[in-house]
Amino acid sequence: MKYFSKASSSSKNNASIRIKESEIAFGTTPESADHLPNPAELFLGSFSACILKNVERFSVLMNFEYSNAEIAVNAIRLDKPPRMDEINYELKIYSQEKNLNIDLLKKNIEKFGTIFNTVKSVCSVTGEIKQITE
Repeated sequence: MKYFSKASSSSKNNASIRIKESEIAFGTTPESADHLPNPAELFLGSFSACILKNVERFSVLMNFEYSNAEIAVNAIRLDKPPRMDEINYELKIYSQEKNLNIDLLKKNIEKFGTIFNTVKSVCSVTGEIKQITE
């Protein structure tokens, strides 16, 4: 499987990434720091998207229904060399399923996620999945 994206920026301005029919703006200047994501935040967004995509995928394979899922991701960045050192996530699955196997879901997400596996090969990744039945 192959992937493709194209990005551009202009001097002293911001930038954007084009992927398929989407355009994602991101900040490259101090002036945009409060309202546009920076590259590190886009990276964490990609990590989050990978996990949420796999929730959908495994809901079919594991035969469970959910109304929605949400994920919060925190990261610690090292300065020298500049890189992500630790990533922690909390995934909430809103589901009324009485037999939802959270441990198996976590194992599957952490074993079969493309972005997840790429990230965990270079930094510490920990996480927790909670079922919310409200």
